Amino acid sequence: MSGKLPATYVKGFHDEAKVRQMEYRKFGKTGLEVSKVSFGGGALCAAYGFDLEEGIKTVHEALKSGINYIDTAPWYGHGRSEEVLGQALKDIPRESYYIATKVCRYEPEYEKMFDFSAKKTRESVEKSLRRLGLDYVDVIQIHDIEFAENLDIVINETLPTLEQLVKEGKARFIGVSAYPISILKECLTRAAGRFDTVLTYCRYTLADETLLEYLDFFKSQNLGQICAAAHGLGLLTNGGPQPWHPAGADQKAIARKASDICKERGVELGKLAFYYTAKGLPDVSTFLTGMQTRELLKINLEAALLGLSDKEQEVLEYLRKNVFTKPFNWEGNELAVYWAALKKK
Repeated sequence: MSGKLPATYVKGFHDEAKVRQMEYRKFGKTGLEVSKVSFGGGALCAAYGFDLEEGIKTVHEALKSGINYIDTAPWYGHGRSEEVLGQALKDIPRESYYIATKVCRYEPEYEKMFDFSAKKTRESVEKSLRRLGLDYVDVIQIHDIEFAENLDIVINETLPTLEQLVKEGKARFIGVSAYPISILKECLTRAAGRFDTVLTYCRYTLADETLLEYLDFFKSQNLGQICAAAHGLGLLTNGGPQPWHPAGADQKAIARKASDICKERGVELGKLAFYYTAKGLPDVSTFLTGMQTRELLKINLEAALLGLSDKEQEVLEYLRKNVFTKPFNWEGNELAVYWAALKKK
């Protein structure tokens, strides 16, 4: 609920009026309450082009504005995102935020990209804690489980290692992420009751609403639901996607058409996209989005908490009727490239 102060509120640090404006939601069975808008650390690295000083200021501004959930991973900038967050958080009260990182996805080279082994999982968590300058993270997530050779290693090796790290106090809760949602359901069913959170990304956007088919299942498991990447990894923004984006050329052309219309009308597609994703889904705990500038932070907070102007609303309706007429996703694209690259080795 908005209006009240969350457990993460620290007098003298937070902007109280902004914190009261934020909405906080129950985070599954964890007992935590997280801000409706959460901070994606994926943008704090060269993959999205960012300035260190501005990135750190953006983290500070986000936290002071009432965002209390931060997500990162060793994969983002191959350690860089965690390092930047370590710098940004060193003088911030630890009780003012919850932070999540991940294990299993690491290096840009295909043969070193994934490692679901117990040994690497433990090493990774220790390394993440050093980079972040923290004694523990609130959530440790298994990253992109669709790339595992099979789910057995995830359930029999990665997960028990994380459960042990929770016992040791290095993490409090365990989560899982993937792009295809069917594999999340399979994993969560096979390891019933052992996960606390689930992260889906790009699956409830202007272009794809697959998440709707799985909401009841996630709710039945009492999971903290993180709905990430309303902007489709930059696809649904005026700036358009980075060269590495996995969407097909025809899908990128649809998004480009939408961004051209927005630019002509003086509207930011990213704002419309975030509004569209964050306006519904009361069972989702938090809407996670990467942001490396205070300008992006401002746009996302306005979209989620204040809504759109009449003009923006009109453009959104136009795009829904004329551009985003058929849902699309890029499920399988990255997997095909990954396994083909490994076979060549």
